[in-house]
Amino acid sequence: MRVNEQNYVDEAERVILSLKNKKDKKQRPVAVVTTSKLRNLLSMVSDIYNEVVNQGEERLSEDICSRIEYLRVRFLYEAGREDSVKNLVNEAGLIDVLKGIHGSRKNYILFSRYMEALVAFRKFYVEKDD
Repeated sequence: MRVNEQNYVDEAERVILSLKNKKDKKQRPVAVVTTSKLRNLLSMVSDIYNEVVNQGEERLSEDICSRIEYLRVRFLYEAGREDSVKNLVNEAGLIDVLKGIHGSRKNYILFSRYMEALVAFRKFYVEKDD
């Protein structure tokens, strides 16, 4: 997992600033993922988060682990549909972070906080949605 409890906020900020300053081959600005698209991804994460927080054990249930795997599929699907999402997924290493959860409650909560930080920095640094 490339993010941890000490660096996930700084890493989210780095990712959004990198996306904001990204240029295509002709040196034109590349569109940053929209707030609404990012919030849709966060919504999927939050649905699972609510169950994870209420689960008392550190090891996640099989059902929750299965839903996390499906979440990975959904992230890849959305990335395949839209380049701005693909840029975010790649720059933030979201697939690797999801793979790094390994059935751990603590790791999933960290992933969720990382996603929240991405949304917050997107809202803070990128003036408006196009």
